[in-house]
Amino acid sequence: MEVDDDGKNAETQLDEREHADKSTSLDSLSHDVLEKYDVEDIKESISTLEAERNTLAKNANMGAIAEYRKKEADYLARVSELDQVTEERNAARKEHEELRRQRLEMFMDGFGAITLKLKEMYQMITLGGDAELELVDSLDPFSEGIVFSVRPPKKSWKNISNLSGGEKTLSSLSLVFALHHYKPTPLYVMDEIDAALDFKNVSIVANYIKERTKNAQFIIISLRNNMFELADRLVGIYKTNNCTKSVTINPRAFGLAAQQNGALADRSNANLSTSKAAEGKSMSIQSNSRV
Repeated sequence: MEVDDDGKNAETQLDEREHADKSTSLDSLSHDVLEKYDVEDIKESISTLEAERNTLAKNANMGAIAEYRKKEADYLARVSELDQVTEERNAARKEHEELRRQRLEMFMDGFGAITLKLKEMYQMITLGGDAELELVDSLDPFSEGIVFSVRPPKKSWKNISNLSGGEKTLSSLSLVFALHHYKPTPLYVMDEIDAALDFKNVSIVANYIKERTKNAQFIIISLRNNMFELADRLVGIYKTNNCTKSVTINPRAFGLAAQQNGALADRSNANLSTSKAAEGKSMSIQSNSRV
């Protein structure tokens, strides 16, 4: 039994070798095809190839495989870093786009509210005009800016740059008041905003600042009495002996003192008239007694 098994194994190995020889054997060429080749040329080509092989064998870098594996490890590390940086970039880009979206939504909400309030303010100040804020680029409002157009009473629509001095002042104040209504600012400083306005418009602006902006403080430089007469405090600037000085006045205190002085004067006049009337009566009584 053992001999038969050995024989079968030997036959199996022989078949495998024959199959391997057939798979690795070169193609057989016919005699006619071989006549086309020169034996000396083939030998010369073989010698050249063997010489190149020997040269490559002598100059072969046996550490190339190790170097390749090192470079491959570095490459894989760089690829991992690139993937991580790419993920961080995508996350930052997503956050940036979300912030841009929120900024656009907040801007458009504020822009709509300010535009509506601007119309109301300008109509109140000018008693019948109209104003409008328009986006130059509605798709990207931050790229081109805003156009401010107004229509003064009984006039056509104009850009703010084409208005007169007084009309520009009223338009600008309307925008300031609209911005204040949307997001109040605690302090404003205005320098002669009433210089180009007539008496009526100065009174309208002064009364609006006095009555409707009590949640802010206004410092206004003015030479118009119907503007500074409504102030809570007056700071006068004057010059004496080439020196600038200032004096602060409380108009309400002066008004109260004037009222008190007026009341005292009225009382004294009333007392005086009463005493005079009493003296006249006594004199008439005395004259009657004498008669």
